[in-house]
Amino acid sequence: MSIDRWVMRFAGAVVLVSLLLAHFVSVNWLWLAAFVGANLLQSSFTGFCPLAMVLKRLGMQPGKAFS
Repeated sequence: MSIDRWVMRFAGAVVLVSLLLAHFVSVNWLWLAAFVGANLLQSSFTGFCPLAMVLKRLGMQPGKAFS
């Protein structure tokens, strides 16, 4: 599986967990969802993604977005 798919999978999971925590624990967990969304937005413009860098160092194959 490519880095691109792992980044999207991880971001989606973090957003969903953040929404569940915001509903059941504290509304402040929405800040985590906002951070993930902002990071996805900036990475679409700049190509810089911290998770993609970590996965690349671990030897995963890059996709087209994070090569």
